[in-house]
Amino acid sequence: MQLRPFRSVLYIPGSKPRAIEKARGLPVDAIIFDLEDAVSPDEKDEARATLARELEAGGFGARYRIVRINGRDSAWGEADAEAAAMMSCDAVLLPKVENPAQIDALARITGDRPVWAMMETPRGMIEAPAIAAHPRLEGMVMGTNDLVKELGARATDDRVAVMSGLGLCVIAARAHGRVIVDGVYNAFKDVDGLAVECRQGRDMGFDGKTLIHPAQVETANAHFGPSEAEIDLARRQIAAYEAAAAEGQGVAVVDGRIVENLHVDTARKVLAQAEAIGAIAAE
Repeated sequence: MQLRPFRSVLYIPGSKPRAIEKARGLPVDAIIFDLEDAVSPDEKDEARATLARELEAGGFGARYRIVRINGRDSAWGEADAEAAAMMSCDAVLLPKVENPAQIDALARITGDRPVWAMMETPRGMIEAPAIAAHPRLEGMVMGTNDLVKELGARATDDRVAVMSGLGLCVIAARAHGRVIVDGVYNAFKDVDGLAVECRQGRDMGFDGKTLIHPAQVETANAHFGPSEAEIDLARRQIAAYEAAAAEGQGVAVVDGRIVENLHVDTARKVLAQAEAIGAIAAE
């Protein structure tokens, strides 16, 4: 078992070769090369060509390469989709997904390339189960800034305005085996605040966090990856359960807590994730 990690997913403007070059050396699990919000209207065409060249040049190692295009209803969406279909990337990210038909329309252009969905509108929250069920969908990205705006809500530290949407999307993603990453934390110099939000997202079940600055990578990796204590516990749970099973027992006890098959499944995933993270770090 090997689980590709998505602890840290960094947005990089597709129009900035220097930023793209820097990303090649960052310890991130995935990069979203952005052709949408991070690129001004007068740079759209040039950004598309720049990104295609940079991706073709390679050098990103095991980092998962996602291209976020402009919406299909925009002046640039169609050309973005056609270009992304030819780029050396792993997936295409579609903004403001609100129904499965939008994924169908994109897939007719991008072919077999996996599709990711930005979940950032009230309609997207309502339709999350149907979106997550789409067979071409591989991952979901929370767009919490846009969701707060669309709700007419206030952005607070506890994220109360978007908690119901976050929960709906996590449940939908898990029901269909999709990757799901949490929204960005805007105050990129506030390490403590980022850590709090990472812990919240991890506790909810997110695979990782989208990031807007390289300074946030270390914190996201630390909170969404298994700790040494979690790895140690996983090994002991597996060993104890296997020993109990050899004696005909269905449960074991570790640190005063019952260990059943479901705990062992989780423990094996922890070890597989740690192995995958180690493989990336060794590159």
